[in-house]
Parts: sequence; structure tokens; C-alpha cells
Amino acid sequence: MTIGQIERKTQDRVIKLFQEKLDYTYLGNWEEREDNSNIEKELLTKFLKGKYSDTLIKKAISELEKVATNQNKSLYDINKEIYSMLRYGIKVKEKLGENKKTVWLIDWENPTKNDFYVAEEVTVKGKHEKRPDVVLYVNGIAVVILELKRSIVSVAEGIRQNLDNQKDIFIKNFFATNQIVMAGSDSEGLRYGVIKTPEKNFLTWKEDTGIRNRLDNHLYAMCKKEKLLELIHDFIVFDSGKKKMPRHSQYFGVKAAQEHLRRREGGIIWHSQGSGKSLMMIWLAKWIKENIDDSRVLIITDRDELDEQIEGFFFGVDEKIYRTKSGRDLIKTLDEAEHSLICSLIHKFGRRDQSNSDDDYFNELLSNVYKNFRAKGDLYVFVDECHRTQSGKLHEAMKKIVPNAVTVGFTGTPLLNKDKKLSLEVFGRYIHTYKWDEAVADGIILDLEYEARNIDQYMSSPRKIDQWFDAKTKGLTDYAKAVLKKRWGTLQKVRSSQSRLERIVADIIFDMETKPRLISGRGNALLVAGSIYEACKYYELFQERGLKKCAIVTSYDSSISSIKGETVSDDEDTDEIQKYDIYQKMLNGKDPHTFEKETKKMFVEEPQKMKLLIVVDKLLTGFDAV
Repeated sequence: MTIGQIERKTQDRVIKLFQEKLDYTYLGNWEEREDNSNIEKELLTKFLKGKYSDTLIKKAISELEKVATNQNKSLYDINKEIYSMLRYGIKVKEKLGENKKTVWLIDWENPTKNDFYVAEEVTVKGKHEKRPDVVLYVNGIAVVILELKRSIVSVAEGIRQNLDNQKDIFIKNFFATNQIVMAGSDSEGLRYGVIKTPEKNFLTWKEDTGIRNRLDNHLYAMCKKEKLLELIHDFIVFDSGKKKMPRHSQYFGVKAAQEHLRRREGGIIWHSQGSGKSLMMIWLAKWIKENIDDSRVLIITDRDELDEQIEGFFFGVDEKIYRTKSGRDLIKTLDEAEHSLICSLIHKFGRRDQSNSDDDYFNELLSNVYKNFRAKGDLYVFVDECHRTQSGKLHEAMKKIVPNAVTVGFTGTPLLNKDKKLSLEVFGRYIHTYKWDEAVADGIILDLEYEARNIDQYMSSPRKIDQWFDAKTKGLTDYAKAVLKKRWGTLQKVRSSQSRLERIVADIIFDMETKPRLISGRGNALLVAGSIYEACKYYELFQERGLKKCAIVTSYDSSISSIKGETVSDDEDTDEIQKYDIYQKMLNGKDPHTFEKETKKMFVEEPQKMKLLIVVDKLLTGFDAV
């Protein structure tokens, strides 16, 4: 197949960029070359020569090839094993009975001392032959595959080409050593991902290098020798079956944090909800462990599900993290040096409930500290959702327990003036920000759109009543519709006598019966209530109207102690008793933690029709359960 002239010019320019600006060695056009491989043994041997004996070199390359050519494992498993060999070296014995020695395939400490190569039109034989446009090699190991498209062709075609090539029927094993998958064009710039990244999840890098051409700018930013190796070494994780690498915002956030921590200076990382703060914690924690002697990382959250989530994230990327069981256990863990990664609920510092004052909480926190206690190691504390976690009292207590710790606060929520002042006083200045509008512009999150609406005292639109009736009776016979119409004919009169909450519920039910995104089952609805009592009344009304996929999200304590002393008479329930009764109906015999986990699964994973969350306004800014 002859490459198009316009595409050929782009490829020529890209090859020239790698040679002249990035200082890669050009290997040539390998369209007709025989036996092209993702492990070019001659080039790899050349790099290792003089550093290791011939025996160690042969054995290390043999181990690498054995894994890379495995036909029985999935591409993910092969790629993960290869990545481990690249990052941590290959341990082999020179002779039987001798200790193993580590052969480093890449010199991570001295990036420019590695050999960087670029080849084009690399013909690869598989079950069906394929020819990637551009392949980047480090020391003879293929780490980047790039597909280029002409400006009038969508870059999505290059992404799909890469995804096709990863299939068993094409050249799956060529991607065994691959670390970054790229596709680009002059009009759209560069898109990047890793093996098995779905097309919709390919990312765009943002960094101004002074190069005007979008494609060249992106390639130069990501493929500089030091940057490329840093991305591979410090910013790739294998997370429970998915390989991941950073968005530009995550990369620059972690880099800014590294500079602060080198100076032993804390601060706040403000990144929008949904932008991947948990992965930033993982990358930053790994960097601290590997670059700061005697370091330990403590991650603090204020909700049990977040504590559990953090533990799951770290285990998912093969990082062992210890989750403390109580305040006493946390103090004991800090006093010992066994665990370098620790996560803890802030409430494990003390048993705070609604009846405790800040002073009670503060005093109980310190009561767990025993004589001669001293937190071991150089401690770094990450505080998740720091805008709501760190009261002045709590921070004071933490400083007494871990006085020399460097603290980094993570938040995804715009700080209110009073919160901002306190957070900045507690944590220090902003380390890095990536705000809502930036995340929306990058397509990472969807914009928040709303329709302002007044609920009239009287429903005066016959057309809306007709729309409602048509939606409710869709699929019924004409006779059935006629029977129902007698009842629906009085709808306007009924609506005018209902309470405001009932009218709001009716209006929402109408939307959920008619809005395509909601009726299709692909969307969730969120209703913000003004109080916990109001949220409970909404829940009861929705249940009566048949909307069963509904749940309340509040800080309400639904234990029996919440209604102590509330009984006024046998036939009169107070607001607290009504709240308690409604919550018990919702929980249906389950404990709150189990109910929350099951509800989250329903809203996130199960494509059920018509789902609604009722949230109290004070909790909305910190809400991230779905």
C-alpha cells in the first residue's frame, strides 16, 4: 500500500523532529526489512555490553524474549510482566550456585545514557502482517508505537488501527514491550493511551513547548528523552486489570508536589472531582518511598467508604498498604516501623459522634497517645477531601501526634471563604490547581447544566398534562387509554391542591418519564433538599409514586439513639421519629454500610431505569459517591 502524499509529508517531518530536535538515532524505513522485532537483540546487546558479562546479557535477553513471545497469556499480563522487568531489572545467575545479579535493561538514573532510536514503516509478521508508521526504541526495546493520519482523516482511525493491531489475529505480541500507544495528525494533534485503552479514553497532552504545529508540540513534550523515561518509570500503573498512565493535569500536579516535598513544604492540591486524585496519591506515594530515605506515607480520609476505596486502589496497583482498625491501632502502627504505607479514617483518632463537642473529640484523640510514643520515620500525610476534614482542633491534635510530618491536602471542591482561609492556614499555599472549567474543556468531566424552573401553585398547562398522559400510557390500547382518561381528566384540579413538595415530586416524575437520558436508563437524577427532614419526606413521596430506585445521601445518624426522648404521645410523631422511621424503611433491615455499598453498585454499575439520589444541600459540595 502506497502511503498518501500528504501523510508522507507529515511522517517525514515527524521523523526529522525525532532526529534533529529530540536527538533520536534514525534506524531507517523497515518496510522491507526481515524479522523486525519489539526486542532488537543486537541493539540491546550493544547497550548492555561493558556493563555486564556476555553470560548475564544472554540470559537476561533470553528471559525478556521468553515473556514477550508467550502465546498463552493475555496481552495485559505479558505487558505487566515486561514492565516489571524494565522498571526493576532482570535477576539472573551467571553460574549455578552464585547469587543472582540484576541486569538493568534501561538506565533510569541517567536517562541520556540510554540509546534512543526511531524507525518507520516497521513491518511486523503475525497471523496477519501489519506495519506501524513509527516505532520508538529505547536500547532496542520498542516502547512507543505511533500511527499517523493525514489532516482530513480523523485521528480516531489511527487509534482504531492500534487497537486492531493488539488483537491475537494481528500482531499482539509486538505490543508486549509497548508502554505508550499514540495516534496523531496535524489537524488534531496527538492522542495517547496504553495497551487496551478504549478509543474514548485516549488523552491529549497539554504543554507549550514553543512549537506551533500541534502534533509536533505534543510529540516534543512527551518524547523528550528524560520525559519519556520519567513517564514510563514514575507514571504507569497496572490497576486491577487495566494499565493506566497520567493525564497532563495529574503529571504536573505530582511534579509540583514533588518540588514542594523536596523542600519539606506541604500545601493543597485542588483538582476537580473526577480528575483522578487517587491515582495522584499513588504516584506521589510511590515517588516518596523511592526517593526519600526512611519515608512513610499516611493517607487520611473522613468516610469509611473512602478509606476502603484508598486501600483498594493501592492493593490494585500491587502496593501493600495497611488500613488501621482503630485509633489505638493507628498510634501503635505509627510507633512501629513495619508499615511504610498506612491509611486511616480520621474518626479512628477518636470516636466522634453528634453528641461530642470538638473539645471532647480533641481530648479523646490525644488519649490514645501513650507514654514514650513517637511516630517513626520521615512521615508524609495526605489528607483526602481536606476542605471538610481538617478542623483547627483536629489539625492541632495531629501536630501533637506527628509534629514533624509534611502534610498535603487534596480537594476537588471549590473552597468557601471560611473553608479556604482555614485550609490555607492549616496546609499552606496551593501546590497545583486544576479547576472545573479546565476539566470540562479537556473533556474529562461533563459540564454541570441545569434548567431553572418554578413550580407554580396551579398547573395551568393542558399541553403538559397531555404530554404526561401520553408518556404514561405509551403502548396501551385506545380502550385502556379511554378508561384512564377519566381519572387523568381531573389532574389539574388534583395538582392545584397538593403541597409544594408533592408538586416538585410530580414535576420530577414527569421529567423521568419523558427526558430521553433518564427514561433510557443511562442517567441518574440528583435532587438537593434543604434539610434532612425534607429529604426524608421527598423519599417517602417518591416511594408512594412508584419510584423505587431512590436513595437518600445525608449525614443522618439512623441509630436508635437518634430518637431518644422524642415520644410526645402515641398518636403524634416528631420530625425526628418520622426521619428515623423513613430511614428504617429505606435500609430494609440492612446496616448503613451494606446499604450504601449496594446502592452505589446499583447507581453506578446496573443499567436500571429511573434512578434518583436525594442529597442535603450541605453535603452536595463533598458528594462523590457516584
